[in-house]
Amino acid sequence: MIDIEPLSATQAQPLLAALCDVLQGCVADGASVGFIDADDRAAIERFWQDKIYSLASGDNQLLVAYQQGVIVATVMVGFSAMPNGRHRAEISKLLVHPRARRQGIARRLMQQAEQLAAQQGKTLLVLDTRSGDVATDLYLSMDWQIAGSIPFYAESTEGVLDATTVMYKVLG
Repeated sequence: MIDIEPLSATQAQPLLAALCDVLQGCVADGASVGFIDADDRAAIERFWQDKIYSLASGDNQLLVAYQQGVIVATVMVGFSAMPNGRHRAEISKLLVHPRARRQGIARRLMQQAEQLAAQQGKTLLVLDTRSGDVATDLYLSMDWQIAGSIPFYAESTEGVLDATTVMYKVLG
């Protein structure tokens, strides 16, 4: 059984190691999520510490999925701080640990993230994903649209410069 819940900064801080484990597992499996060295635990911890801080400020909200009491997946909803962007949010760090994939967890997290954004009055969602990744198929099946592609956007774990696909979804 999968349980999904939001985490506040206070709730997330003691779960730092579990959050790092999910990110580290994804990077080790080749995911293009901003990191190229799965063994650089210090960089992964700094990332999550920064995100936990952003939870406290309200800039981001974090949803996590638990399987048998262990965090196996995450997604972040980031809110634009600029006055002309108050209507939009960015989806990021949709991460599912390799051992928990192919169970519909990513889809459920995305549905919850979209609901959360809508409840906050957001009418436009944006995200980017490595071009050609399986995640693109998930997003397209959930009515996301492709805005375009940027070549040579991010270095992969193999040292290759990959393109990214920018996507958006207009909320009803």
